[in-house]
Amino acid sequence: SAAAAATQAAVAKAEALGIRINVAVTDASGTLMAFLRMPGAFLHSIDIAIDKAYTASSFGFPTSQWAGAVAGDELLRIGLNQRPRLVMFGGGLPIIEAGVRIGGIGVSGGSADEDEDCARAGLAALNLN
Repeated sequence: SAAAAATQAAVAKAEALGIRINVAVTDASGTLMAFLRMPGAFLHSIDIAIDKAYTASSFGFPTSQWAGAVAGDELLRIGLNQRPRLVMFGGGLPIIEAGVRIGGIGVSGGSADEDEDCARAGLAALNLN
């Protein structure tokens, strides 16, 4: 029920922003727990949202931080960018409760900043940051 609440809150934020999104929540192992697609949201964004949640869950930091993590190491950036399911742009956040990573939330359909704002709304619905 918490995963469903997070997806619904992300969609509510997207509606307020005037965008259409796909939103996914995974557990700590990266397994999909909840998913919502707004009518008219981009079809390719379905897998991107799921992979953003997977990436954030598996590494434990926002997908927007990948640019800084690989800055200055071109071979690392190229190599990681070829990994299946690894997303290196904003919109995925880890879900952390009491210092324990319990999952990830991923949003796709708007700009990277809009996607992350929607993901943060999902975390806020769970009283998490």
